[in-house]
Amino acid sequence: MKGIPTMGIRLVCSDLDGTLLQYGKKELEGEIFDQIRALHDRGILFCPASGRQYTSLRKLFAPVADCCIFLCENGGVIYKDELCIAKKPMPRALAEEIAEDLWSRSDGQGEVMLSGQNTAYLMERGLGMLDRIKFIGNNYQVIQDPSEIPEDIVKVSVYLHEGVAAYADRFVPRWEQANCAVAGPYWIDTTLANKGIGVQSICKILGFDLADVMAFGDNYNDVSMLDIVGHPYIMDGAAAPLREKYPDHTPRPEDILREILNGYS
Repeated sequence: MKGIPTMGIRLVCSDLDGTLLQYGKKELEGEIFDQIRALHDRGILFCPASGRQYTSLRKLFAPVADCCIFLCENGGVIYKDELCIAKKPMPRALAEEIAEDLWSRSDGQGEVMLSGQNTAYLMERGLGMLDRIKFIGNNYQVIQDPSEIPEDIVKVSVYLHEGVAAYADRFVPRWEQANCAVAGPYWIDTTLANKGIGVQSICKILGFDLADVMAFGDNYNDVSMLDIVGHPYIMDGAAAPLREKYPDHTPRPEDILREILNGYS
């Protein structure tokens, strides 16, 4: 493991579920808010990088929202100062084809979510997705067919209430063109963006060098982000192939951020 950088970082990006927020938890612990403010005071911007929509992320980070730039929908939408500053929609025909495939080839066990700029459109079977979306605080609308969606689609996901294990090989290779990736214990996502593309967009807009970016993640949808930044960290609880791929591990992003801030004191 290389030493923790204490100077030169311009942007800190962190995945949320399984990284900054343990699975099943609804709210962040207090320490991270103090750290985000302290980073901001030192000219370092914080970026929640998540598959969640902006409304959900904005609620979670409300005390420090003015210190953050939000990478939402796995990079499909980016918000700063309550404005959408970048968006990468999927071609409509592709999004609808993927949605139909995820719905029809998940053995009646999958529920489909199509994400607009700040609304989740749900094709549900009563298997738990709606409860999950309510839990994380998304704006949502229940639909019967993707043709009902009145806006661009930036992400298509399947929620598998029995877990992704039996379905990853079915869907991930088939939709490689749409960056299909396991996004958590119950989710598989597709989008033309990814977290890496989102971080590149942020750096281009703000004039940051990728070498001066630190990122934290725990799952395969974080790889595109971890691969391009100067300082990638994988969580201790990540899958073994990911822990082998990245030499720098941590149980909590807050531990590394504390070391960075100590370097400024």
